[in-house]
Amino acid sequence: MSTWVKATASGTGNCVEARWRKASASGTSNCVEVAAAGAVQVRDSKDPDGPVLTFTHTEWEAFLGRLHGGEFA
Repeated sequence: MSTWVKATASGTGNCVEARWRKASASGTSNCVEVAAAGAVQVRDSKDPDGPVLTFTHTEWEAFLGRLHGGEFA
């Protein structure tokens, strides 16, 4: 089941919410989940209430480019 999260920067105002998504290739195994709204957030699916890493969209795109380029293989 996906959960929706409201941006912490929104305070008590109305804001866009982001849905946590797990990679479809992960099947039923534990994996990282990603949510994107004003920023890209990443968390461990085994610990959804645990720490969250936050990246700008530019940082996330740079990471994905390096990942798809084989840099982390």
